[in-house]
Amino acid sequence: MSERTPTAPRLITAAAVSYLCNAAFGAAVATGAIDNRRIRWVHHALYVVTSSLTATALVAGAVERRTAGLALLPAAGPLLALPYAGGRLRRHAAVAGAAAPAYAIALVLAWRNR
Repeated sequence: MSERTPTAPRLITAAAVSYLCNAAFGAAVATGAIDNRRIRWVHHALYVVTSSLTATALVAGAVERRTAGLALLPAAGPLLALPYAGGRLRRHAAVAGAAAPAYAIALVLAWRNR
């Protein structure tokens, strides 16, 4: 890997993949496909990883002056609000889903014309 290889696209991709894994896990729990009573920490750990990767990707995007990093910024709001969305499934899912467009747009921008 050369010094010129931008870090932001890889971090944005990692954040988006983590978000997708967390959403898939949450959906599986909500539909009853996974019983998480004994492994509740998994969803929480995925949330921490997703939030950390997103914050790191935002910083890398700002440092590298990439528009993809700016496109990821709207995902921060839902991520910050999620712990306060309560146990209500619909509200939690709506808040979490609000971040999806930001991840999708950031991914497209990160890998387009790299």
